[in-house]
Amino acid sequence: MTMHPTFARSAAAAALASVLLAASCGSKEGAGGGQAAANPAPSGGAAPAASAAAPAAAAPAAATGAPQGQQVYQRCAVCHQATGLGMAGSFPPLAGSEWATTASPAVAIRVVLHGLSGPVTVKGQKFANMMPAYGTGQPLSDAEVAAVLTYVRSSWGNRASAVTAEQVAKERTATASHTAAWTAAELQGLLK
Repeated sequence: MTMHPTFARSAAAAALASVLLAASCGSKEGAGGGQAAANPAPSGGAAPAASAAAPAAAAPAAATGAPQGQQVYQRCAVCHQATGLGMAGSFPPLAGSEWATTASPAVAIRVVLHGLSGPVTVKGQKFANMMPAYGTGQPLSDAEVAAVLTYVRSSWGNRASAVTAEQVAKERTATASHTAAWTAAELQGLLK
């Protein structure tokens, strides 16, 4: 018995969505939980088998990691909002933020890995809140940090370079002894 072409495409798209969802959510709580779970392969790594039967439009998005970055950003959207505009007086915007779009992504990587505490000025507005660390107590893999920062640095009119997992790994290693959240003063020199 052959499957109707519409159902075959739907099944392939559902399979691809399942692969992408599993990759973007990470299997940190899943069985095994070891190194592979802590640093899952980028979503593009698991997609080739499924994308062969999937519609052509789905393959490029999976390869770029954009869906993963947007998915990981859901953690950030609670404070920074889906629009990237933040919450006036409480949480700074990421849209047009000099902190998110510096020429070198080192500042943004360090903030995601270790958090940010105390007063910070973004787009001329002062904020004094705490951003949690997502590289230590609530770890994101290097690939997830790269994906979410690439998403932030290329969304809402931001036009900064992509971030690679290798850049994140380099910053993670270089700042491993830094156990507290960063302050704006500590990172100010890297903004240039």
